[in-house]
Amino acid sequence: MADRFAIGDIIRMKKKHPCGSDEWKILRVGADFRLQCLGCGHQIMVSRKLVEKNTKEIKKNA
Repeated sequence: MADRFAIGDIIRMKKKHPCGSDEWKILRVGADFRLQCLGCGHQIMVSRKLVEKNTKEIKKNA
């Protein structure tokens, strides 16, 4: 199965970050994802299951 997520992609999540942004850049892909908020630059680690469940849109990095 081809992976939908790749490093450098921008994803839009269902819920907004407290800074008001709902877009995140993928920095690491695996069992856990490292995401960076595009609003404030905060980085978080999130499980793959939560990312797949809460993603509304994926903007592929060209």
